[in-house]
Amino acid sequence: MAKPRPEKKREPAEPTAKVLPMELQVGDRLADETGEWEVIAPPYSTAGGRVVHARVQRHDEPASWEIRSWDVSKRISVKRVG
Repeated sequence: MAKPRPEKKREPAEPTAKVLPMELQVGDRLADETGEWEVIAPPYSTAGGRVVHARVQRHDEPASWEIRSWDVSKRISVKRVG
């Protein structure tokens, strides 16, 4: 009887993931043309659930924060920390 082959473990090619805005978690990192941002509060929705907002801060400047908004159906590239 032949032995079953062991399963291959796949490592992600890149450390980023594409998630929907409502799936953002505190600690996720986003990057855009203005720099790298870290999510510091859970996301919330407005406009009947069509727009998602999250409070983010610059990774290198903890005193600066802003609220970012996304369409609920558009995926965002994030780097999950931990």
